[in-house]
Amino acid sequence: MDNFLYRDGALYAEDVPIAEIAAEVGTPFYVYSQATLTRHFQLFEEALSGLPHLICYAMKSNSNQAVIKVMGDLGAGMDVVSGGEYRRAKAAGVPGERIVFSGVGKTGDEMRLALEGGIRQFNVESEPELDLLSEIASGMGAVAPITIRVNPDVDAKTHEKIATGKSENKFGIPISRAREVYAQAAKLPGIDVIGIDVHIGSQLVDLEPFEQAYLKVADLTHALRADGHDIRRLDLGGGLGIPYERSNSAPPLPLEYGALIKRTVGDLGCEIEIEPGRLISGNAGLLVSGVIFVKTGEDRDFLILDAAMNDLIRPAMYGAWHDIVPVREPAAGFEHATYDVVGPVCESGDTFAKGRAMAPLAPGDLVAFRSAGAYGAVMSSEYNTRPLIPEVMVNGHQFAVIRARPGFEEIINRDTIPKWL
Repeated sequence: MDNFLYRDGALYAEDVPIAEIAAEVGTPFYVYSQATLTRHFQLFEEALSGLPHLICYAMKSNSNQAVIKVMGDLGAGMDVVSGGEYRRAKAAGVPGERIVFSGVGKTGDEMRLALEGGIRQFNVESEPELDLLSEIASGMGAVAPITIRVNPDVDAKTHEKIATGKSENKFGIPISRAREVYAQAAKLPGIDVIGIDVHIGSQLVDLEPFEQAYLKVADLTHALRADGHDIRRLDLGGGLGIPYERSNSAPPLPLEYGALIKRTVGDLGCEIEIEPGRLISGNAGLLVSGVIFVKTGEDRDFLILDAAMNDLIRPAMYGAWHDIVPVREPAAGFEHATYDVVGPVCESGDTFAKGRAMAPLAPGDLVAFRSAGAYGAVMSSEYNTRPLIPEVMVNGHQFAVIRARPGFEEIINRDTIPKWL
């Protein structure tokens, strides 16, 4: 569900015509619907009703301050994976007691930052991290609340680059060694063991891998309690997928996911944390781009846009699909044209789609990439000295630029030429 719909032949973001935003901001740009962000968060709240829980928004999916503020004001916690994300969460007004620090490579400085500013828990991913956190926390006279991320060796059946729960992945401690590592943690100064963490991957479209992982976590909870540990919190990660291709069957709903959680771990008396990102922000955003040229090639036509792989890298990096729709609704019964949809960057990888059947388009027309609110702007770059594109948020009839497009002077002036040149 989203709030990007056609009205009277024009694509709208909530109650604002996309073309109106384009005229004021220029293309390309990202646009987010506050109503969609809110609704998606509420779906998870409804799914976990009846359980003590905290929904920690996975900031890595979209870390714009405005998005974080919307989530924080709704009562969300934040799942951060760097000191920078921690600072963003605090700057948006999220208190430390609602921030969970994940990630395989936390530095000592990041640990100190979180201990000083307040933290709900660290999700510890290795024994060296555990030792360093103990040393830093005890040296500060502090206590670090921790879960230990276990790797359950479950195939998430997702893209290999976003699978995180198999034995060959870099994440977590093998579940077979969990009791040993928990025993080590319990002896360390400055450490308070409060729970278990698991996360098996992103863009899952089947509940069965979640069930496998959560049943293993339930068994581990019983075993650790028998060993004397006070396991009172379960961080179950995120990963529920979204329908990028509208013609395909839809992934499971949050309500079905919540029912699974209640069935597998709901009777353990633990507070439940989940860390959705993509499902909250993904369908809440569009990338809007303008057509520069329509080029006729040897055996295909190319639709050349002013957006490029530096603006949306998912197709180049993952071979990802995004539905691409015209901002002006095509007439009923139109005859499709077939394009390779590409950007202006000087790489063949700067291709958004191949052989895509679409409404016929012309230079100056606008198109929108659906489901672009997650892992779009956050993964963008200034490759080819292309400025980062604006981000816009819509709320009903109003919209605001929430990240402006930098000027070329600003970009170039970041460089410093050494005195000897």
